[in-house]
Amino acid sequence: MGSSSRVGSSSYDYSFKVLLIGDSAVGKSSLLLSFISNSNSIHDLSPTIGVDFKIKFFTVAGKRLKLTIWDTAGQERFGTVISSYYRVYDVTRRETFTNLIDIWAKEVELYSTNHDSIKILVGNKVDKESERAVSKEEGMALAQQHRCLFLECSAKTRENVQQCFNDLSLKILDVPGLREKGSLAVRRQNQKQLYETSQRGGCCS
Repeated sequence: MGSSSRVGSSSYDYSFKVLLIGDSAVGKSSLLLSFISNSNSIHDLSPTIGVDFKIKFFTVAGKRLKLTIWDTAGQERFGTVISSYYRVYDVTRRETFTNLIDIWAKEVELYSTNHDSIKILVGNKVDKESERAVSKEEGMALAQQHRCLFLECSAKTRENVQQCFNDLSLKILDVPGLREKGSLAVRRQNQKQLYETSQRGGCCS
């Protein structure tokens, strides 16, 4: 069972990068803040300009992870460093779901050079059930078509938010190539810290 816990920034087993993609105002920033913090004060967030990112240390399946989660405004091109993609849509706005099919899915396939990357389709704002414009079944069908994980959640009530990141992390850990890259990133960071420490120790004050 995955659990969120405090893990020292210098003590983790794997480091992964996650990219949030989808239309503006679908709740990507809210989802990220809901996962990162224990605060529910995520109303009326300003739109993300360019790229913002947050880092979260937590434990899942006994492994200590560092997730660097990139919250994008949508114009980025994707590279080999990305371990996984969150495709986020708003269940109350059908066009955000359609755009994922027409635009975002093609962008990821075109520009991502890491073919091992894990993808998860997330329908946000399920707290607005009376305004729902995309059924859960439609989301599940699209995820199956693109071989994605699928969950619906609410950044506002935090329903399933932790579960989204737990499921994604477990799936990443299941892929040997991604697991090796995540471990290599940690080793490189440790080597860098050792080098910087040795440099400081060898300098005259």
